Amino acid sequence: MTGHLADLGEFGLIRAITARFPGGEGLLVGPGDDAALLAAPDGRVVATTDLLLEGRHFRRDYSSGYDVGRKAAAQNLSDVVAMGARPTGLLVGFAAPGDLPVDWALRLADGLRDECAEVGAYVAGGDVSSADRVLLAITALGDLGGAAPVLRGGARPGDRVVLAGRLGWAQAGLELLDAGADGPVELLDAHRRPSPPYAAGQALAAAGATAMCDVSDGLLADVGHVATASGVRVELRAAALDVAAPLRAAAERLAADPLRWVLTGGDDNAFVACLPPTAPLPPGTRLVGEVTEGSGVVVDGAPYAGAQGWDHYPRG
Repeated sequence: MTGHLADLGEFGLIRAITARFPGGEGLLVGPGDDAALLAAPDGRVVATTDLLLEGRHFRRDYSSGYDVGRKAAAQNLSDVVAMGARPTGLLVGFAAPGDLPVDWALRLADGLRDECAEVGAYVAGGDVSSADRVLLAITALGDLGGAAPVLRGGARPGDRVVLAGRLGWAQAGLELLDAGADGPVELLDAHRRPSPPYAAGQALAAAGATAMCDVSDGLLADVGHVATASGVRVELRAAALDVAAPLRAAAERLAADPLRWVLTGGDDNAFVACLPPTAPLPPGTRLVGEVTEGSGVVVDGAPYAGAQGWDHYPRG
């Protein structure tokens, strides 16, 4: 669809966007009323919210509307999975300037829809407004299906630290884009559109994970949250972390340390969990460390020097 948002108007935009979202069995009342109605068979609802601001979390010259839609949904759906829940729906707040092309906004909606389809969730509703740049405020909902939530505070000494997904790819892609480089393309795409291993995250919860979180701010930062909440020490082994060939190639090109990307890079939305010693190791996961008595996070027995991961308000 050609033209700009100002040509379409608020309610024309809403109609154009919501026409792209399918209904489903769990979505009892979808977009178009004062509020949505979703089934909650468990009687409890997992809820999380996230902001994505143009110029801070994405750039339109780096990412298409479709990429941003997939990324916005993935960041929230992965949080629901990290709690041990099944994602059910998204509520989307969308603000943008009037001169934003309509097609960009509609492709954003397509990205939201397609990422939700990966886990059987729906876009249940939302709101639109004008702004001087694109802003997305996403709320994701999930259902525990009768299970206990997997919290950050449940890790115990003796647990194994298990990882599902890739790390460092999104950060490497961002640094390549910032440097004006054109590849490896899989790293550029990893920044534009993360690929959370949803099934592996759900398998970790089913295997008896005592603690879990999605890796969105960097592995060290996120396992640090687990260590703090659980009152334990997390010991990571650098050799167990996968510094893949595309990372090594990009690091050589940028004269960077690929292990820094793996340890501190965000936006890959992998899952890191703590499993009891006797719990089965789900397919698609690997051991990267262990939980011990103490506090904090160490890599090969020593604290990691430098920034631990993403922080919107870093201390000077």
